[in-house]
Amino acid sequence: MRRAVHVLFSDLVKNKFLYLLVLPGLAYFLLFSYLPMAGIIVAFKEYRMDLGIFGSPFNGLDNFRFLTVDTASVLKVIFNTLFLNILFIGIGTALAVITAVLINEIRLTWFKKISQSLIILPNFISWIIVAVFAYNFLNTDFGILNGWLKGLGMEGVSWYNRAEFWPVILVLLYSWKSVGFNSIIYLAAITGIDQEQYESASLDGASKFRKIWHITIPGISKTIIILLLLAIGRIFYGDFGMIYGLVGDNSLLFSTTDVIDTYVFRALRTLNDVGMSSAIGLLQSVIGFLLVFAANAVVRKYDKDSALF
Repeated sequence: MRRAVHVLFSDLVKNKFLYLLVLPGLAYFLLFSYLPMAGIIVAFKEYRMDLGIFGSPFNGLDNFRFLTVDTASVLKVIFNTLFLNILFIGIGTALAVITAVLINEIRLTWFKKISQSLIILPNFISWIIVAVFAYNFLNTDFGILNGWLKGLGMEGVSWYNRAEFWPVILVLLYSWKSVGFNSIIYLAAITGIDQEQYESASLDGASKFRKIWHITIPGISKTIIILLLLAIGRIFYGDFGMIYGLVGDNSLLFSTTDVIDTYVFRALRTLNDVGMSSAIGLLQSVIGFLLVFAANAVVRKYDKDSALF
């Protein structure tokens, strides 16, 4: 132990300027990531504003009772959260990779730059604006989509009354908004692939598809796995801005769209229970961490170089 401390101190003295460069980053994570974690204690307290976080009395696991009060509703929102996130992660990743590969194959530089700029634009549009677009597109009486259906001699659909359509609608809107931005990450990974591999493949007579399948996809596989692992860590979080912006308090759609975050929001708005919301947040974080740990262990078993840790 004494030797380890001596080695550490010697290294600090030897590389003092390098460690000074690290200080701003350490201060940032300490102030904004680790110190706020003290607020976790609220999950085990009966929070009172007049007593504050540390003055409020402990109530054990009472804040977690929401799991047993209405089990059917809790299980439903957990299923919706997992189901929608699996669709978002799976379909979103596949579309982002395909988009990156297609953009990489564009040879006209000006067209490639314009395409990259256009596909990331939806990412900067707020979900509230997207919700307005969606309302005008899907409205039963004056919506554009129903206008097209009626033009084809078909009956209009009450989209905001039919819960079964909304997983598809949410995935389409999520993909439209995020795929372009995410594809830039994969495109950056593709540009890092050694070009000599493509030249060698061309000399061997490999087709465009074979080069994509045997060089491009394996070349970005580590990036795909790392981003998937990070996404799995938030699989128990619902995108509140998206779901509430698009669905709001429309109870007719809750059976397929109600996720943990919107469920908690409605509970908070009704009960004003800060302790319960903290308990749910803690539960989401712990489960997310365990899922990342488990997924990383699986990845490490088959490919150590692709694991996060």
